[in-house]
Amino acid sequence: MNRRRRKAAVPDPAAFPARPYDLIKEFTIALVVVALLTVGLAAIFSSPDVKPVTLASWSRADGADFTTTAVSELGGTSGTAEYGPPYNHTPGAAQKLGPVGLQSAAGVRIPVDTANDFVLRPLRDAPEPPAVSAALAAWDAAPATRHQAWTSAYSDALAKANGGAPAKGDYGPVPVLIARLLELARSGALDGQLQAQGKFYETNYTRPLLFLSDGSYLESLARAEHLGGDQWGMMNETGNYPGQAWLWLYTFWYQIEPFKSSGNADALIWGLMALLSLGLMLVPFIPGVRSVPRWTRVHRLIWRTYYREQAVERDRQK
Repeated sequence: MNRRRRKAAVPDPAAFPARPYDLIKEFTIALVVVALLTVGLAAIFSSPDVKPVTLASWSRADGADFTTTAVSELGGTSGTAEYGPPYNHTPGAAQKLGPVGLQSAAGVRIPVDTANDFVLRPLRDAPEPPAVSAALAAWDAAPATRHQAWTSAYSDALAKANGGAPAKGDYGPVPVLIARLLELARSGALDGQLQAQGKFYETNYTRPLLFLSDGSYLESLARAEHLGGDQWGMMNETGNYPGQAWLWLYTFWYQIEPFKSSGNADALIWGLMALLSLGLMLVPFIPGVRSVPRWTRVHRLIWRTYYREQAVERDRQK
């Protein structure tokens, strides 16, 4: 009987007022509005679609910087050549966290010989005119001390020339090698040669990026977009300062002492962030810190509706 009564008490849907509803029309309006909002917000807030920087674009835009950097790669005095692990075994270059050398612990996993990988091997792999082949043979026949003397003298001459033609001197085959490397870079061939690792699909840009980072051209582009190491606008894409908000806590430490002037800043900040992350994970177990929410009573402000209803219920029960 009770079941029958409940079923009979259910109102008839036809007794309620109804109106026509055009689902296709509503969907079309929503789609158009969302599309217009997406395009408008993207035009205002998105990052510009900046073309990628390559060895070809660098060599065409600033040939003097490319030449200077190539000489430092050939002479083993560039930032990559002296970086240490994971690229080479340069002594004393590794950053440390206390007595622990983090770079040395990881070891040399991506071996990079800047002279051979960035200059000599690309020249040997490309079809060369007789003058370049003779220059390569002269380089191979000379001892390491002679290599250093040639590249050092040519590097000094380039610095004095200030972008112009260097004065004549005893540079050995270096000018011929570097001039040919500049030609390869401007043609676009050098990008492919540095990226080639013997695989069908090449997605490893480590060597081209290292070569680019050793010059000043890439840094000048980054600083123009507020992406320098001592600037706040660090982001994944170029343009639109200030960038990814979640990076601020990490990059903040690079702006203050003692990290700002430390050559060991990367390791120190990594250790500090690891310590802060561990502290955040252990908040529920740290006496005093775990009681801060109870003292501030912020939770009662957030859940004020719940506590108001609970107070009313308690008063009713009394």
